[in-house]
Amino acid sequence: MRELLEAVAAGDVSPAEAEAQLAGYATNGAGRFDAARESRSGVPEAILGDGKTPTEIAALAETAAETTGRAIVTRIEQAAATAVRERLAETAVTVRWDERARWLVATTADFDRPTLDAHVGVVTAGTSDAVPAGEAAMIAREMGATVTRIDDVGVASMARTIDAVDRLRDQDVLVVAAGREGALPTVVAGLVDVPVIGLPVSTGYGHGGEGEAALSGMLQSCTALSVVNVDAGFTAGVQAGLIGRQIGALR
Repeated sequence: MRELLEAVAAGDVSPAEAEAQLAGYATNGAGRFDAARESRSGVPEAILGDGKTPTEIAALAETAAETTGRAIVTRIEQAAATAVRERLAETAVTVRWDERARWLVATTADFDRPTLDAHVGVVTAGTSDAVPAGEAAMIAREMGATVTRIDDVGVASMARTIDAVDRLRDQDVLVVAAGREGALPTVVAGLVDVPVIGLPVSTGYGHGGEGEAALSGMLQSCTALSVVNVDAGFTAGVQAGLIGRQIGALR
């Protein structure tokens, strides 16, 4: 502890970074950032943009970058993404923002992203499923997996699904996103010998719309798969990353 205090006094370690090392989290005016989550659970801490102001998101992103070398924000809109860029403009940070999937990742120059000897396939039934699928791909990649996108292979034309079978089978774990009746994960799980995570998407309308039919269909699947909540791309990607970590450790 003395070495840490001396480093703070010398200006080599910021108070926020010292707090994170001692308590496992860092506090600012927007809340507490769980800086120890990744070392504790293997899952990077992410900042949920929904319900937060651009100023709050930017403050938390700054603390994240300062304490862990990386800030991950999900469900972030353009105004908040701009606020993060402006807040981090004077530091050596690279900011990537996906406008459609609504995620932002900021990394410092010395950040060393983890690597896993594992391949995660993120599959979509159609273009409308790209938003939560993009979130899943981002977090699996940030956890260190090699991510392959396999898009627009929905069962409305089984030929599209069959054409993709070889690529599907090449992956170690699959996240399969589908809206409407959510049939694609069930079909894919019957064609491959790797774990399949069903990601129901809130596309569709009328009875069972907003992802309800997709969720129910995946839960009732007669092929073996696991299922996350509607539009829970982050959760699906994390599950794929954790499975990939175990697979990679066995190689």
